[in-house]
Amino acid sequence: MEKPVLWMVIPCYNEEEVLPETSKRLKDILAVMVAENKISPDSRIAFVDDGSKDRTWELIENLYETDFVYCGVKLSRNRGHQNALLAGLMTAKDCCDIAISMDADLQDDVNAIPKMVDEYLGGADIVYGVRCDRSTDTAFKRGSAHAFYRTMQRLGVETIPDHADFRLMDARALEALSEYGEVNLFLRGIVPTLGFKCAKVEYQRGERFAGESKYPLKKMLALAADGITSFSIKPIRFSLALGAAAMLAGFVMFIVCLCTLPAPAALWISAAVWFVGGMQLAMLGVVGEYVGKAYMETKHRPRYILDKVLVRHTEL
Repeated sequence: MEKPVLWMVIPCYNEEEVLPETSKRLKDILAVMVAENKISPDSRIAFVDDGSKDRTWELIENLYETDFVYCGVKLSRNRGHQNALLAGLMTAKDCCDIAISMDADLQDDVNAIPKMVDEYLGGADIVYGVRCDRSTDTAFKRGSAHAFYRTMQRLGVETIPDHADFRLMDARALEALSEYGEVNLFLRGIVPTLGFKCAKVEYQRGERFAGESKYPLKKMLALAADGITSFSIKPIRFSLALGAAAMLAGFVMFIVCLCTLPAPAALWISAAVWFVGGMQLAMLGVVGEYVGKAYMETKHRPRYILDKVLVRHTEL
């Protein structure tokens, strides 16, 4: 049986501090799997530069020049983690049998990669890397993550709890993913909808090797909002129900005001105005979020533009 060609796809944004160690560890793990006849010697490591402002692209170019195993993809400007990841996967799609995506910070355990390949060889089309615990997270991050996954499930969005973007996808799954044309990407929600045979590999997530996190609270909240509004219309239905309830409450308060003394009535009216006015503004915000998403989708702008692609398809 011919061994599968594996591409590792690593989005990078200002990762000059961690890139030398990341490239070394990934090359070592590929060499082990090649020696064990799990994957083809033509397997590659592709770093995707998402418009970095430091020396990330320079380091990628140096890696490409010194070793055939490394590839580079440079976006014309910063487009965000999800678009950079998609750019790498779509570049890999026509060159590999399987692709594994992971972040550059080495928090995902590279030793889980052979296990993911084993699951693929056992028949899985998609293999999710799932954290076995969150002991390394702060209490706030742990609680917010659990709340996020619970909320997504209640809204009808199919996600894999404690899974980020550390996953294996085979050529069939990558081809199916390429059919999705939406601009507002949330790959953690899209991939489970593909419907192919899946498996999970648990791993212990470590600390960031070097540098600072590229996902502060602001970006995490934006990603959560994209996930919810891209896959569920329940917030709109909730806003309709809440608006109807507010109108009913306002009507009841109006009747109460008519039956009480003037002073308390004035207070009740003020409370009703503030309550209903706030409710309207909140619901307009929810609906506006969906209108904004629809606006972005109807323009059909490219999700990313490639500036440079450095790929050697065979060993020199």
